[in-house]
Amino acid sequence: MAQLGVLTSEFPRTSLSDTLDAVSSHGIPTVQFQLGSAVPAIPIETSLVRGLEVLGEHVDNDLCQKIAEQLADRKITMSAVDGTFNMIHPDKDRRAAGLGYLRKVIESCAILGTSVVTLCTGSMADIMWDRVPENDSDEAWARLVASMTEAAQAAEEHGVDLAFEPEVNNVVNSAEKARRIIDDVGSSHIKVLMDPANIFQTGQLPLMDEKLDGAFRLVANDIALAHAKDIDHDGEAGHLAAGRGRLDYPHYLALLQKSGYQGAVILHQLKGLTDEEIDGAFAFVRASAPAGYFE
Repeated sequence: MAQLGVLTSEFPRTSLSDTLDAVSSHGIPTVQFQLGSAVPAIPIETSLVRGLEVLGEHVDNDLCQKIAEQLADRKITMSAVDGTFNMIHPDKDRRAAGLGYLRKVIESCAILGTSVVTLCTGSMADIMWDRVPENDSDEAWARLVASMTEAAQAAEEHGVDLAFEPEVNNVVNSAEKARRIIDDVGSSHIKVLMDPANIFQTGQLPLMDEKLDGAFRLVANDIALAHAKDIDHDGEAGHLAAGRGRLDYPHYLALLQKSGYQGAVILHQLKGLTDEEIDGAFAFVRASAPAGYFE
């Protein structure tokens, strides 16, 4: 059976223990760990934008052991750790630094207790979630293949899967491109983070079932993690908590089950919700799933 979990950055607190206490208070059994949650002196907005270029210097065995111990104390598992950085950044030194920090996270997975590191395929802009026309260029694709190939080599060495998230503003902005990058890199350790709220280009929301079916047809066998958030429009969207938009959750979760996926379904976009609303989002996703799919 699958599990419902949460991204730790949905509970921004002043310390790691406070963040994990908040997760535990909702009875959430598993997390996708955002490293900014362990270094609260760095604003979460900064760590999400700059990614490992900010956090990389803090990733060491002592920090990872502390994270693992605090999770274990609360009987929370780590389904994945966030390794997000701009994989096609225009500055080659920034790309190299990000890859170096990513390797540190990959090497730390044994201590952290996870075998999945999540990625963003990035943008040719300074900010990895900014959409620019150059993202569709041959140069952008070549950069991504090079970065992914280097990252995959490290993942293979340490038995870790890298799960990238297709998003409308990134170089991989569709299920078709997700299939292409998996095939071009040619590593069994390159996987997909399935988040259907991020794949609807402008004008495609009326084609919801067609888009969902097509995405699973292309990558159903390569899903290493799944997200649960919502959309009320297409294009740059996916900024709502589950149950607050138009995503066809019964269809999405039925496709997940049919694919054989038994991992974590991670809720996010919960910041700003009350405790009752957060619990309501979890209840909505559970109620939308096929009977018996979630623990």
